[in-house]
Amino acid sequence: MTQGALIDPATNAIQTMMASQGYARLSGAETLAQLGVDAAEWHAFADSWNDLGPDLYMADGGRYRRRRHATFRYAAGDFIRQPHQPHYQSRDYNPLNGDVQRWFDPVEQATIDNPVCRAIFAFCAAQFPMNGTAHVEMHQFRIEARPGEVGRPTPEGLHRDGVDHVLVMLVERRNVREGVTRIGAPDGTPLGEFMLADAGDAMLIDDRRILHGVTEIHAVDDSQPAWRDALVVTFVQA
Repeated sequence: MTQGALIDPATNAIQTMMASQGYARLSGAETLAQLGVDAAEWHAFADSWNDLGPDLYMADGGRYRRRRHATFRYAAGDFIRQPHQPHYQSRDYNPLNGDVQRWFDPVEQATIDNPVCRAIFAFCAAQFPMNGTAHVEMHQFRIEARPGEVGRPTPEGLHRDGVDHVLVMLVERRNVREGVTRIGAPDGTPLGEFMLADAGDAMLIDDRRILHGVTEIHAVDDSQPAWRDALVVTFVQA
């Protein structure tokens, strides 16, 4: 497995790494240190992944994904929640589920109000170019691996999201193996692969320059629940 270099946020190297290669990685310890939250706040935030509704729009017929979704308007340093609305991607970016208005259960307000979520938003605003206003979408994902059905974090394969910038952060891996993150150039040339394995492991992506995807997950013990929880936050400059 090719290892993309981890960076220390204290060196102010995130923007440099983003500019040079289009993405940056942080370990969970680095991310959580940047967020400055305590264990109880993190536990409450992560626990909200236990109440996600099913994703009923999977064109491959799979029922391995649970999800909640929220949208925000970023302006003058504030993230202002918008009325609940569908998530939409063109088939140019999502050939599996694109060109469909997909309605998911809204993210609970208590999750958004959690200091962890607010700290994540502030961290993203500090690291991504955020001049003026932006359209922001927050996605809570749980990918489940069940007996006879693998979990597919990105069933569309190596892809772009069709936005400007993306934060992907692992919340929990439970009883799963594989789930390797892969990074590619716009023409599909592989640029690296690594595992988001620990709570808080994260990557920041310039979606205009980088393709990303995650391989299938399988249960280690088929008799026990198995899942991969992740947070995705996307930004489109207005």
